[in-house]
Amino acid sequence: MPEIPKTSNDRLKSLDFYRGLTMFLLIAEFSHLFSYLVSPDLEGTFIYTLGEQFHHVEWEGLHFWDLIQPFFMFIVGVAMPLSFTKRMEKGDSYAQLSKHAYFRAFWLLVLGWVLYCIGPGRIVFRFQNVLAQLGVTYILAFWVLRKSPAIQIGFSVLLILISELLYRFFPVEGFDQAFVAGENFGAWFNILISGKEDGGHWAMFNAIPTAAHTIWGVCAGQLLLGKSSDKQKLQILLLVGLLALIIGYGISPFTPIIKRISTSSFVFASGGWSLIALAICYWWIDVRKNQRGVWFFAIVGLNPLFIYLFAHVGGADLIREILLPFSNSLFAWMGELGAAVVLSLLVLFAMWYICFWLYKKKIFFRI
Repeated sequence: MPEIPKTSNDRLKSLDFYRGLTMFLLIAEFSHLFSYLVSPDLEGTFIYTLGEQFHHVEWEGLHFWDLIQPFFMFIVGVAMPLSFTKRMEKGDSYAQLSKHAYFRAFWLLVLGWVLYCIGPGRIVFRFQNVLAQLGVTYILAFWVLRKSPAIQIGFSVLLILISELLYRFFPVEGFDQAFVAGENFGAWFNILISGKEDGGHWAMFNAIPTAAHTIWGVCAGQLLLGKSSDKQKLQILLLVGLLALIIGYGISPFTPIIKRISTSSFVFASGGWSLIALAICYWWIDVRKNQRGVWFFAIVGLNPLFIYLFAHVGGADLIREILLPFSNSLFAWMGELGAAVVLSLLVLFAMWYICFWLYKKKIFFRI
């Protein structure tokens, strides 16, 4: 079994697993596997019900798939104190760390923007994807990296409150319906930046309230680096996670849970699940030492930028086109749906193997 490379977060193999599993699910979407799980042929079955959880809620509510982006932004936050601690141990000054942070945030934003320009074949200004959003949340989290937990949490709540107030009290006619698709502040902001509203009503402004996820990740990372016992760390993660869930679901009758515009209830609820997921991974992998199979997902998480960009620019579709004739020939006996599912699994495995090959060659793409 391959070993995960020694890093500053080597004692946190749970983080490697958490990040790898999240990235694995992200690239699985590009294999079209989740689309086949909700095929009309499966309607009314458990598989169809499960498949629905791997698709975004149309507007109000929360599916498992709505947690993937918050998970990723939270994970980046957890890794920040681990990464910067390692750099400081090597002698980097705060000025050097700041330069690196701004450099990384800038390129995340640029790469996220460039992905939107590839399809249309012209320059467009959209910033709704994970990379573009992360470029903003990363630098906001860095601003409070050296502050006390109270200031960090206070700053995150302030960002959520600013977003809540803008949506509730935005005075422009036609965009003054806080929680109506296409008629809220988020839609107005989209039009201001890109000239039109997003077809799926995803708001670019989401980067502001969801910066809370990255900031809360920083808090969690600093907690796990601290000298508290494992039991205390787990208790804090679980209690804070439960508190966030209570707040999120508790205010949902007044502020509905809507991921597409990242309402305050959504930020709290998804942040709570992010904390609880980390607590479970930490307990099972780092405390109980159950590390079997961790490397399978960790390998994907070691090259998150590469595999995300590769899938986004058509890498998964290219693999699919290459495998399609062979898959059709070998698995036609399984029926159209069965053969399609097998093909998707093969595409997913191929993307995993690319990550594995890069890992074996010690090639890691980082900003």
